[in-house]
Amino acid sequence: MTRTLERAPARRSWWVDGLVAALWWVSAIAVAFFVASGGLLTSTPLDYFYSLGRVAGIVASVLVMNQVLLIARMPWVERAIGHDTAASTHARMGRVAFILMLVHVGLILIMTAHYDGRNPASQLVAFWELGWFLPTAQIGFGLFMIVAATSLLIVRRRWKYESWHTVHLLVYVSIALVVPHQFIEGSTFRAMGPAWWFWLTLYVVTFGSWLVFRVLRPLVRARRHGLVVSEVTPNPDGSTSVVMTGTHVERLRALPGQFMLWRFLAPGYWREAHPYSLSRAADAGSLRITVKPSGDGSTALASIPVGTRVLAEGPLGIFTDEVRTRPGVVFVAAGIGITPLRAMLDVPPDGPCDVVLRAPDAEGAPLLGEVRELARACDATVHELFGSRGNGWSSAAQPTTLKQLIPDLVDRDVYICGPVAWADAVEADALLGGVAPESIHRERFGWA
Repeated sequence: MTRTLERAPARRSWWVDGLVAALWWVSAIAVAFFVASGGLLTSTPLDYFYSLGRVAGIVASVLVMNQVLLIARMPWVERAIGHDTAASTHARMGRVAFILMLVHVGLILIMTAHYDGRNPASQLVAFWELGWFLPTAQIGFGLFMIVAATSLLIVRRRWKYESWHTVHLLVYVSIALVVPHQFIEGSTFRAMGPAWWFWLTLYVVTFGSWLVFRVLRPLVRARRHGLVVSEVTPNPDGSTSVVMTGTHVERLRALPGQFMLWRFLAPGYWREAHPYSLSRAADAGSLRITVKPSGDGSTALASIPVGTRVLAEGPLGIFTDEVRTRPGVVFVAAGIGITPLRAMLDVPPDGPCDVVLRAPDAEGAPLLGEVRELARACDATVHELFGSRGNGWSSAAQPTTLKQLIPDLVDRDVYICGPVAWADAVEADALLGGVAPESIHRERFGWA
């Protein structure tokens, strides 16, 4: 087991390094084609600003395609960095891509107006006379601006996820409107040489992957497994457990700790897919989730009709036993964050195991009875910290640190699941207690 634990982070690191290298190589090759086509040939120093605008557009295009690939649910990306890291990287990359789009549009507009002896406003109108592909590109950029504006933190906090997600789908319309001008107007592509085929291959691979893994695979799996809601159970703490049954569910290979994106095909439910962790290990015929009423989607699940068909994407995430690096393990959860950790207790972890629970009180702790029973079965120690939160991550009545609770903390992997601010405090405490960064595991479900 020691060799496996030592090699797991190295394997993931290799995948991550490969993905980053691929991004740099694709960008470098794209810029090299631009240079080879004479993109840096200039008559005056000002011409370099026009070239810079074109390079900004090239790199922005590569970043947008990488964004699409990151959220395409491709298995090798999911296994390498996990869904939460892929989603957060997608968001950060989007900000950089949008800035580069602004640079591209601004410099091309200003320099073209300079060459044609117009002011920028007149040049913007003049673009409409050069062909349909430039007006559509302008409309596409306008849609990108709408998506960027609604993605600002101050706006997202005021919006429901469902509203934000609907507007975010405009990205795909924007890309469809912008791409034609690249192939028709870009001088690098006019000869339909290697650069043309290089970019065509990039777009086909990118959007082909999105189509296969985001659309076709879920539909094929829905037909193959036929998941339906078979049981809806209200829990004493106010949460709801929903059981889905189907055919050969074990072939989904869902691991304890993973989550899936669930779309319930009933009126009022089908428009949005929501991420919920499995709250018990998958068996041959069923999957279970447990949901707290924290938003419109999760609240409505308490009334989901039995027999509703379910479309599921996944399993997703690397919040599993497979990322273990140490002989022992600590599960730290707050509230409904216990669900993936409770599932992991179904397969007793190797080595010493401690479970740390935070909740306002025992009555408000989801699945507490199940956790206690499973912990007894696998000889795990449960630490229950109830009451209002103190200055740190523990309760005001029982202030403590992970090191105080688990003396051999440095020999443990720490799995954390709960509200972001609280989980940040737990992670900081684990690092202070000597836990290696690669031995701390989290799953983030925020839609930032």
